[in-house]
Amino acid sequence: MCGIAGILNFKLTKLDTAAISSMTNAMAHRGPDADGFFKDDYINLGHRRLSIIDLSANANQPLHSSCNNYVIVFNGEIYNYSDVKSKLSNYAFKTNSDTEVVLAAFITWGKDALQHLLGMFAFCVYSKLTKEVFIARDRLGVKPIYYYNNESCFLFASELRAMLQSGLVPKVINTAALDNYFATQSFAAPTTIISNVLQLNAGCYINVSSNNISEIKYWDITKPSQKFEYSSKITTQQQVKKLLEQSVERRLVSDVPVAAFLSGGIDSSAVVGLMAQHTNRPETFNIAFDEEEFDESYYAEIIAKKFNTIHHKIVLKPENFLEQLPSALHAMDIPSGDGINSYVVSKEIVKHGIKVAMSGVGGDELFAGYPSFLQWYKINKYKNFWKIPQPLRRIAASFLPDNEKNKRIKFLLNTSELNSNIFYPLVRQVISPATIAAILSNNDNSNKNLRSNNNCDFPLLSQFSIAELTGYTHNTLLKDTDQFSMANSLEVREPFFDHELVEYVLQIPDKYKYPTFPKQLLVESLGHLLPPEIVHRKKKGFTFPWKHWLKNELKEFCEAKIKGLSQRNFMQEKNTLQLWHNFLNDKDVRWSEVWTLVVLENWLEINVD
Repeated sequence: MCGIAGILNFKLTKLDTAAISSMTNAMAHRGPDADGFFKDDYINLGHRRLSIIDLSANANQPLHSSCNNYVIVFNGEIYNYSDVKSKLSNYAFKTNSDTEVVLAAFITWGKDALQHLLGMFAFCVYSKLTKEVFIARDRLGVKPIYYYNNESCFLFASELRAMLQSGLVPKVINTAALDNYFATQSFAAPTTIISNVLQLNAGCYINVSSNNISEIKYWDITKPSQKFEYSSKITTQQQVKKLLEQSVERRLVSDVPVAAFLSGGIDSSAVVGLMAQHTNRPETFNIAFDEEEFDESYYAEIIAKKFNTIHHKIVLKPENFLEQLPSALHAMDIPSGDGINSYVVSKEIVKHGIKVAMSGVGGDELFAGYPSFLQWYKINKYKNFWKIPQPLRRIAASFLPDNEKNKRIKFLLNTSELNSNIFYPLVRQVISPATIAAILSNNDNSNKNLRSNNNCDFPLLSQFSIAELTGYTHNTLLKDTDQFSMANSLEVREPFFDHELVEYVLQIPDKYKYPTFPKQLLVESLGHLLPPEIVHRKKKGFTFPWKHWLKNELKEFCEAKIKGLSQRNFMQEKNTLQLWHNFLNDKDVRWSEVWTLVVLENWLEINVD
């Protein structure tokens, strides 16, 4: 896991090497083990390394091909690199790194190399002879890559802050994307908070040559590489177990120990159980609390004992999170209303000398773990209701009491049809369209980036999974996992985001996937791996007292940020301040709405002003 950066010089004027150094310095946390640079008249490349596979200095980057015609900078892990390497017998390898395998694969197969790579990645290959640049991102978008282009240069980097530190990217706020941020607490690809800085979409690559840039999709979640047969529930369960076990085994490839987050829930327990089948006594980490009504360490210890892990129970108080809030906010590469927990947990794990940790994130999205999955499934029983003329449905909606929940129902009743493209954004909405229109100047209220992909050919539960995977998961969950773990130099691996597992599970019929208890298909597929007290326990989960904090310990901080944001030219000052006032007076404003504004202003003050 690393940080990569590059500057392409279209006009072949002299490039200032200070710019690429500034970019890599801004990402030093992503790679504290080594840094390196490559420069010619056309391009500057920079790299920060977190050594995971082939720890020797020979594997430091940028890495040059054996023929010396190509150079690569790479961020991520290729879990099947040994298998791919065995197919490249004509290449003279100099290292045992997965990075060199990616380079050799590209030299041999070109863009088709991407079909051979299983893992999480963002990389750039540069041809010294043709001056062509190839940049690619993994299928599900686990690893980030940002880019900027104008008439004279093209920049890319693993983090947005690196782009801004180059001095070559104008710090102009992308006000057109703010409606989406306020609605979802994140920026949906390909947009970012900075004008003309884009995220490369998941499953895509770009070719850059003489200012000619083309983005091409090589993997599409709605277009699986193969169709599967589901002859019975038992055979389906067997295949789910096989694919998940294979995914976990792949992610154990490392030259440093691989630990695991262990909350005591179904997903993390499943990952730890499968890890234990392939490694001797993995280390597990659980965040515990003194408050018994919230603490889940008892369940984590059941799993740790069952699989004989080297277990670490880390007791934290809510105040610990509050104390680390300033550093977590400063570590934020791109504004997000979520993810502070990931920062604190990652920091604690790194204190124990861990570089790589396995996570159970993604199980809910694949196996219908959220209540909204069943809401979507059940509401489709009334799909014929949308055949009633829209004016009549609008009249029916007018009789509903005017509260936050009913506002969403009314919106749904007023739509022309029922589909996940409309239902999903409504479920994930943080700030309502009406409130966004009130606080944001020149807002078109379209929230166009909230729309999920075309998924109507999939089973109902999978339609919602696709909406989750291309929505909140891609734009918030994976992004936050990356930015807050890498802020602490920790690599996180997510077995539930293996693309082969995803393709198979998304095509499973609802009759096999519908959960009568939480994530039933996953649990039953694993047989006796998980003890009943883990599967059928009442979910606890610690809810931090954010509402209290924002009105007390963080009140002065939040008020200053809200006032600062309200005075920016893209905000409506009076309405923004009124939102804060309504929150303080318990007038139907949730803490998450206020926090979304606070985070944005804090980020702007650090990175733009």
